[in-house]
Amino acid sequence: MTKSLARHDADVVTVPLRTVTLDVVVPVYNEERDLERCVRRLHRHLADNIPYPSRITVADNASTDGTLAVANLLAAEFDDVRVVHLDEKGRGRALRTVWSASDAEVVAYMDVDLSTDLGALLPLVAPLVSGHSDVAIGSRLARSSRVVRGPKREVISRCYNLILRGALRARFSDAQCGFKAMRTDVARELLPLVEDTGWFFDTELLVLAERVGLRIHEVPVDWVDDPDSTVDIVATAVADLKGVVRVGRALATGRLPIAALRTSLGREPLVQGVPHGMVGQLVRFAVVGVASTVAYMVLYLLLHTLLGAQTANFTALLITAVVNTTANRAFTFGVRGPTGAARHQLQGLAVFGFGLLLTSGSLFVLHRWVPDASRHVELAVLVVANLVATVSRFVALRWVFRPHIESSNQSTIQTQGADQ
Repeated sequence: MTKSLARHDADVVTVPLRTVTLDVVVPVYNEERDLERCVRRLHRHLADNIPYPSRITVADNASTDGTLAVANLLAAEFDDVRVVHLDEKGRGRALRTVWSASDAEVVAYMDVDLSTDLGALLPLVAPLVSGHSDVAIGSRLARSSRVVRGPKREVISRCYNLILRGALRARFSDAQCGFKAMRTDVARELLPLVEDTGWFFDTELLVLAERVGLRIHEVPVDWVDDPDSTVDIVATAVADLKGVVRVGRALATGRLPIAALRTSLGREPLVQGVPHGMVGQLVRFAVVGVASTVAYMVLYLLLHTLLGAQTANFTALLITAVVNTTANRAFTFGVRGPTGAARHQLQGLAVFGFGLLLTSGSLFVLHRWVPDASRHVELAVLVVANLVATVSRFVALRWVFRPHIESSNQSTIQTQGADQ
């Protein structure tokens, strides 16, 4: 039986159909010298160390030497090696072509020089096979990684990742390590939106995956630089910087359908650093609320003798309100940094005013009905009033922080509304 792989340039490649769990793609361009050694070593590793049905796909990017002939000989020798030939160059183009049409559960790729130690392959793909993660990347910048390469490449790599963190708010550590894997169903959702066909392909895909809310698993790797690499570092760096500007603009203008992708992939809108959706926010809000209530009770009891019931209530509530707003800002709703902090505190104080009105009113009513109520009865009434105020506070704080939470996808939502 055969299977047709639709290429990005609309051509069709016919390859054997064989369902496997893992499809490892090796993109190559004029690698006739190293290809056979790479494939044999990788084939042996898959057979000896990977407990899943696996396949190697050699993706030939318009090679002009004998690379394709070597690849075809290997495919004829091994049943689990196949070849896809493209008439145009581009690592990103090769990966999109093969990954989009793969019948495997998980798709991966690695560079033909096998700079990354193959011992990291199973830790890379296992979380994807189990369903725990969506994307997995090898990281040369993790603390436990062992890397051998020249200072020039080291500096460029670290500077590039700093640029990604600053410009695109990326949190993954190593965008360009040639050692990555994805669940195939996720790849099919994201790949149509990735424009780059070259070296920036990896970064663009990872940024998109992270913004959508996919879980990215990072594996520290041992990596030895290939001194014979033909990659033009300067040209690649310039192209990558152009890609950063393009993707940053697309995210800022809402051209990328982040919200729609979250829906199609089963991801609710995210708040950075906290569990997904309202349930996660409620959990963290409850934790902050319990801590705030305990702090309020302690302060009220300490201040009651000195200041009286109403003043002690006001002071304790004011102190805990400021701390509560700060904690919820960072812990519950994931809003960090100084931007908007003063405005959020003022809005939080407005919410505090409502809580003060509710609790002070409760004390007033209690003293009218039970003039001789003890401090502990007062405290019990105040706790009940605070519980009612807490529910209102959660709703109000979601409104306060909502503009920041939705800033990453507001333009997308507006665009979709206009289209409808």
